[in-house]
Amino acid sequence: MATVTPLRPGHARAAAPRALASGDALVLEGVTRAFGALRAVDTVSFAVAAGQKYAVLGSNGAGKTTLFNAITGDFPPTAGRIRFFGEDITELPPHERIRKGLRRTYQSSLLFRDLSVRDNLFLAVRGVANGRFSLRRAGATHASTLATQDLLERARLSHIADELVANLAHGQQRQLEIGMALAGAPRLILFDEPAAGLSPAERRELVALLNSLPAHMSFVLIEHDLDIALRVTEYVTVMHNGRVLKSGTPAEIEGDGEVQAIYMGGRH
Repeated sequence: MATVTPLRPGHARAAAPRALASGDALVLEGVTRAFGALRAVDTVSFAVAAGQKYAVLGSNGAGKTTLFNAITGDFPPTAGRIRFFGEDITELPPHERIRKGLRRTYQSSLLFRDLSVRDNLFLAVRGVANGRFSLRRAGATHASTLATQDLLERARLSHIADELVANLAHGQQRQLEIGMALAGAPRLILFDEPAAGLSPAERRELVALLNSLPAHMSFVLIEHDLDIALRVTEYVTVMHNGRVLKSGTPAEIEGDGEVQAIYMGGRH
């Protein structure tokens, strides 16, 4: 096992590497989300650099998805601040956060099952484009049509572009959801357990897809599959009971005894 430097519990900002000189993509400052007396997320603070690939790990009930919901505005924080590329978005509604370049996927795929892969991607493109309410049909050279073709290639789905979503394997549906999240040049994507339910072959395809994302694009990944999370990210925060337990590099998290005891049964 690799030698591990001591990890700081709580705040990840000081130790996190900076991928680009442009600063932070996402900063959480004491973010809390309470449901009555229950604090599902409790004073969470960390920063994700522009271009950084980041993971949030933890067991069921650790508060990971609730944290994503606070970031996207689905369940706004009851305390704390959220900054997106320097702008305070704590009070913004979800659609305004999307317009600013924030995207997410969900644990359960939200797809149009009776439409084709191509049509799903086209709707995602149109949903974040100017003139999205236009009733004019897009031709072959229309910007939205070209962007859809680009997403088919980036999501590695060109070979099944005209298949109905209902006929796709589970892993292909997860790829499609990632492709839809890429619509409109997002600045940061939140991936909520993209490997859930995937076969070993589908997991390999997912790793290849995540590793192929542009270097300038930030993402935060929630994942139970530690092998995937540690292979595709540069920095990791571990949550426990709604709070930050540890933060560090994948090597530090993999080798940390307390993390192993809680989440890996003492070994990985």
